[in-house]
Amino acid sequence: MKYLNTLACLFTVALLTSCNEDFLDRPPLSQIVDANFYQNADQVLASTAPLYNQVWFAYNDKASHGLGDARGGVLTSGSYQLENILFNTTPTTGENVSAWRSFYNAVGQANTVIKNVNLYASENVPEDIKQHAIAEARFMRGLAYSYLVQNWGAVPIIVDNTTLLQDTTITRNTVESVWEFVIRDMRFATEHLPGAPVQPGRLDRWAAEGMLAKMYLTRAGISGTRNQTDLDSAAYFAKRVIDNSGASLLPNYEDLFLTRNNNNAESLFALQWTYNGDWGTQNSVQAFLAYSSEITGFADGWGGDIGASYYMLEQYEGLMENGVTNDKRRKATFMFPGDHYAYIHQRLPGSDATQELEVPINTAQVEGQDVRGNTRAWVKKYVVGRPEDNDGRVMQQRTEINTYMLRLADVYLIYAEAVLDQNPAEALKYYNAVHQRAGLEPKESITWDDIFKERLLEFAMEGQLWYDFVRLHYYDPAKAYQLLGDQERGFFVVEPDQLEDPTAWTITLTESRKVNVTSGNFELPIPAIELSTAPNLRKPPVPYDFNQ
Repeated sequence: MKYLNTLACLFTVALLTSCNEDFLDRPPLSQIVDANFYQNADQVLASTAPLYNQVWFAYNDKASHGLGDARGGVLTSGSYQLENILFNTTPTTGENVSAWRSFYNAVGQANTVIKNVNLYASENVPEDIKQHAIAEARFMRGLAYSYLVQNWGAVPIIVDNTTLLQDTTITRNTVESVWEFVIRDMRFATEHLPGAPVQPGRLDRWAAEGMLAKMYLTRAGISGTRNQTDLDSAAYFAKRVIDNSGASLLPNYEDLFLTRNNNNAESLFALQWTYNGDWGTQNSVQAFLAYSSEITGFADGWGGDIGASYYMLEQYEGLMENGVTNDKRRKATFMFPGDHYAYIHQRLPGSDATQELEVPINTAQVEGQDVRGNTRAWVKKYVVGRPEDNDGRVMQQRTEINTYMLRLADVYLIYAEAVLDQNPAEALKYYNAVHQRAGLEPKESITWDDIFKERLLEFAMEGQLWYDFVRLHYYDPAKAYQLLGDQERGFFVVEPDQLEDPTAWTITLTESRKVNVTSGNFELPIPAIELSTAPNLRKPPVPYDFNQ
């Protein structure tokens, strides 16, 4: 809670950064005063800019793939993220602490915007602009609370940062209360955001309705069975986005993860980053995911020990049986030895010269014998390459690739899951739209398991899978434990069929590693630093008073 205390004392528009995107530009420092800043529409809109990057930085940096992908079973490692991979996340695990801090930073900044717009906005500011800023803030606050409740369960609902300066008795609110709070914030956003973004990358009504659909889909199960009214609401809002937003799937999946395609036709809401602003305004994940500095151009690229789990690779149709898959998402998400990427370059050893990336092939051991192969299927998604691959817009630990928080493919699969029992033909239609875009043959019928697997493949390394398991755990915990317990999170070797231009790969498990999953794994421990300063967080949660 100390981060909210800080936000209560600081006017955080001072954190705005300098960059080329209009709505992220820094306002003149002379305007950074609560009472005289909100004098026109541009200033009011500028106050929400940190909600699109800085407040999410600590989550995006490492916690997103640590909690969403490592805990979900997408990633494997011998060291990095190991506590999360093995479900040994503790009150001091870095990703646990960073995520909590980030989400409550988002809450605190949103509360600051709402309060200041209501208190200080000049009568010269149009009412719709005031409501736009408040709607952006409530969207972000609702989203932050959705992550909080899915990771920690009952958490404190805070709408006024200043109360924390006097109140040391802050307690947690029930899961049901938090979800109701999330829904109310998202509904407000749907009612007050415009039908098209006022600037590229800004939220609009369709981003809010799509996210609201996702919130309803997840909340539907919190009573232990799926609530049909919530499922119907999820379907309703998802279909509105599909029919009215103007969004469309990009034809080529791999194009989604090129910096030049930021804010594309499929993107409904994405975090907006800049490579050359203040610390915390950039996307830093390439530094931790790229397997080597030879493809980043700087002294980062620390991801050599992480990659796809064996379980993840088992999901690609035909890969284990035939050594190759038609699923285009594999190469766009994970690098196999010998893979070629024309739009990323690598430095040649002992030289400043570069060439188009050809993933190296190393020597590994299988049953005591040396083979030509890699012990990791390295991460490709969100690895964008060197400055020359991105119009110069890359620095050490800094890229500008947007972080997707919601894209149309997600809305398609939300809709498919919501209507599966009531209208299987409609579910199949939108499932197949995602499935076929990946290069796979359409299915004639689908089950919940098909949709779950499709989500796994579509959103691997986008921090999503763990939250799909949380949604399942609400209403079918036994199935969630079984699916997670069956995952193979051990080590393997990926061996190409030929050293130049491989066309197939053999994947051999070399060390099994499975985890026994129970209900205790579905709520992260509250960070130790928070419990030490707010001991009442240990008390049983109470309902939130929505009339206060």
